[in-house]
Amino acid sequence: MFPLRDNIPTEHFPVVTVLLIVANAFVYFFLQDGLWGLPNGGAGGDWPVATYAAIPCEFTGEGACTTAPGGPPTILTAFTSMFMHGSLLHLGGNMLFLWIFGNNVEDSMGPVKFLAFYLLAGVAADAAHIIPTIPLDSGADVPTLGASGAVSGVLGGYLLLFPAARVVTVIFIIFFFTILELPALLFLGFWILQQAVLAYFDLLQPAGQGGGVAYFAHIGGFVFGLLLIRAFASEKRRRRQLERAGMR
Repeated sequence: MFPLRDNIPTEHFPVVTVLLIVANAFVYFFLQDGLWGLPNGGAGGDWPVATYAAIPCEFTGEGACTTAPGGPPTILTAFTSMFMHGSLLHLGGNMLFLWIFGNNVEDSMGPVKFLAFYLLAGVAADAAHIIPTIPLDSGADVPTLGASGAVSGVLGGYLLLFPAARVVTVIFIIFFFTILELPALLFLGFWILQQAVLAYFDLLQPAGQGGGVAYFAHIGGFVFGLLLIRAFASEKRRRRQLERAGMR
């Protein structure tokens, strides 16, 4: 399922949402250097994946983990990694979700709070991905990158703020597709259920043979959004958004 738009109009231009999309695209096309077999838009940029991505064993100290020389402090890779992507499809999918759901979440709290919310969600997602590698001893040396953890936080926040919103969605069925308008509760509820199921099956794979997607990061970011959205969003702003959408 891919969202196309929702029915919640924005009151203010989503400055931070747009700047985040621009920053992610800029890093992918101009800064990122494709190591570890990952494609990138730029040619030989200044951000090698092995140096600027978040590698779990560098945070936990578990196992044999060699830190690439000349890179930022380990803690900063929790932030640099969330602006890097493994492919154009990876980048495009994350930015599509960020644009559709991020503009309304930003409108509910203002740009400064939204930026803090987004970055903290990304850090929470990294923690949710890194912590399970300690007992499992699996994937601890695999670089993690992408905005999906932070975007998942936005999705969790959106679900609590606008569960009755309508999301125009493209649904693919083998070689065919259809377009339906779904409640946000159904769309995002199915999305997080899918992440949980895929995370479970990923755990059943032999060590190092998972699908290469950080499902626990998605879940961690989403849970962060559910738990913290009320601390960031303004109820007054949310009510105005619902009134503009004709939902009150």
